Amino acid sequence: MPLPEKKSVARTAPARADRPFRGIALILLSTVFLGTSDATSKYLSSTLPSIEIAWIRFLVFVLIMVPAMLPGTPLYALRSRRPGLQLMRAMALLASSLLFISGLRFLPIAEASATSFVSPLFVTALSIFLLGENVGLRRWVATAVGLIGVLIILRPGSSAFHPAAFFPIVSAFAWACTLIMTRMMSGRERTVTTMTWSSVAGLCILSALVPLVWVAPSWHDVLFGILIGVASTAGQWIVVLAFRYADASVLAPFSYTQLLWVSLLGFLIFGEVPDVWTVTGAAIIVASGLYTAHREHIRRSQLLALQVEPAPSA
Repeated sequence: MPLPEKKSVARTAPARADRPFRGIALILLSTVFLGTSDATSKYLSSTLPSIEIAWIRFLVFVLIMVPAMLPGTPLYALRSRRPGLQLMRAMALLASSLLFISGLRFLPIAEASATSFVSPLFVTALSIFLLGENVGLRRWVATAVGLIGVLIILRPGSSAFHPAAFFPIVSAFAWACTLIMTRMMSGRERTVTTMTWSSVAGLCILSALVPLVWVAPSWHDVLFGILIGVASTAGQWIVVLAFRYADASVLAPFSYTQLLWVSLLGFLIFGEVPDVWTVTGAAIIVASGLYTAHREHIRRSQLLALQVEPAPSA
C-alpha cells in the first residue's frame, strides 16, 4: 500500500511560477495547434459528418489520455471529487466542439473563428449567476460592444447572413460554460483529471451517436482526423501550461493571434479572404475581450491588495 505522502504528492498540481514570457510563448504556440485543428476540421467537413469528425477527434483524445486511466499508477486520474460537475463540463466541451465543426461546414473559417471569440463575454455574464461575481458597468459595456462586433460579422437580415452563423455563437456559449465549470473545480481537481473525464465522456456520447450518421472514411480522412485529435489535444494542454506562468490578462492579447493563423490557413487552403465586415467585427470583439481581461486584472489586483493590507493597530 503506497504511503499517504506519496499519494498526496502525485495528486498535487504543480506550483504556479511567474514567468510571463514563457507563458506568452506557450500561448502563441497553442494558437498554431488550435488553428491547425480548426482548418483541418473544415477540410474534413466536406466528406465526413460533423459527429464523425468529432468522434475521431475524441477517440484520439482518449488514446492520448490512456496512461491516466491505468489504476495503481501515479498518473491515474479517473478518481474525481466532483464527478457530476466533471460530466457536465465534458458535455459542454463536446457541445462546443461539435457545434463549431458544424459551423465550419458552411462558414468561412475566419468568420466562424472570430464569432467564437465572443466566449469571454458569455463568461462575464455567466459568472454573475454561477460564481456570484460582481460585474461592474464597464465590463457590461465591453460585453455589449463585443456583441455589436458579432452582429457586424453576421449582418442578420441581409443577404450575407447564413443561419449556420448561430453554430459558432452557441459553441462559444458552451465553451463559456466549460470555462465556468473549470473555474468552479479549480483547486479541487487536477488538470489531468479534468482532461481524462472530458475525453472519456465525450467519446462515450459520440460513440452512441456516430452510427446514425456513419460514413466509411478513407485512409486519407483517418489521417487528417488523427491530426485534428493530436493538434486539438496538444493545443489545449499547452494553454493549461501557459496559465501556470502568466495571468489571463497577460495572455489574452496573444490568444487572439489564432485569428491570424486561421485567416492565413483559410486563404492558403480554401481561397477564403475575410471581407471588411468580418475584419471590422473581429477587431471590435478583440478590443472588447482585451478590455474585459484588463478589468479582470484590475479586480484581482484590488482583491489581492485587500488580502495583504495589514490590519489597523489597536
